[in-house]
Amino acid sequence: MPQQRRRRVVVKLGTGVLTSGVGMLDTQKMRAVCAQIAEAKKRGAQTVLVSSGAVGLGMGALKLKSRPKDISAVQECAAVGQGRLIQTWAELFEPLGITVAQILLTRDDVDVLSRHIALRDLLDRLLSDGIVPIINENDCVSAAELNIKFGDNDVLSALVATLTKADVLMILSTAPGLIDMKGTGKVVPVVEKITPEIRAMASGTKSATAVGGMITKIKAAEIATSSGCDVYIADGSLEGAVVKILDGKQIGTRFAAAKDASSSKKRWLAHFGRTIGKIFVDGGAADALRNKGGSLLSAGVKSLSGNFAKGDLVEIADAENNYVVARGLAEASSKEIAQMAAGGAGGRGGIVVHRDNLAIV
Repeated sequence: MPQQRRRRVVVKLGTGVLTSGVGMLDTQKMRAVCAQIAEAKKRGAQTVLVSSGAVGLGMGALKLKSRPKDISAVQECAAVGQGRLIQTWAELFEPLGITVAQILLTRDDVDVLSRHIALRDLLDRLLSDGIVPIINENDCVSAAELNIKFGDNDVLSALVATLTKADVLMILSTAPGLIDMKGTGKVVPVVEKITPEIRAMASGTKSATAVGGMITKIKAAEIATSSGCDVYIADGSLEGAVVKILDGKQIGTRFAAAKDASSSKKRWLAHFGRTIGKIFVDGGAADALRNKGGSLLSAGVKSLSGNFAKGDLVEIADAENNYVVARGLAEASSKEIAQMAAGGAGGRGGIVVHRDNLAIV
């Protein structure tokens, strides 16, 4: 009988949780986090840390008061700050008998299939050996190219949770949770499903060192919950936040994992891999994909963007509002699909993306 996989947790820590000001690590807060991770380990949980703070630390060392807009300056801050960040984590975990591993990622590391598999296997190995991986975006490299950026560590943490098949993702920052700004003004305790109304509650407020706001946290929650992972957005300064969440206590906002979590293949199609082109569809086709689980037929295609071959990964968007509905592997090239949509070879009923190779976003 195969050994049962231990519970897995991803903890994302925002810069505001780790610092007491621009460029100043709050080692007391970090030490408290380490103690909670050690306690989680005693309870049988395998934990991954997604730690912000490198750019902020670099800003402090370089005596900058706000995040620079110049890309090379951001890279410089990351290069200066990353070593300081991982050294501090290693020193704080050492008295607890915990070894850490540093992993710096760009988008290609999860999108390119061979690297994706290698990263997944590495994380499995580290967690099985009781090592705590500490992950951050490799801003020294990815800051220079938008196509290899995650955008922020909220999204990165959700992708890591998906990659590791985590049970819980904790996004801990200075935000107490999702606040109902248009209603009660209080933190929403539970979100069963992310709707347009939930997205409308999100705020884009940022700090001097942060990149994302509540909008990116909602995006991260969408990614992770669709993969069967519960997501908590909570105030990381609350005493014992990690352990309280593991104990099932209500703090912040819990986003419930989808009951119909997608398969590994569907997760890959939905969240990983770089798309080559885009297929715009009419409202009827978009609705059918979302609610009926069918294949995309050429009859619903309105237009195409980009040149792609059969088997390439493409986005499928509602032509009316340019909202991405799904991602999948094309059953034909862009040229052939254009001919099919016009009533040529394959006809108006030809399959453009088969439902087995399609994932709703």
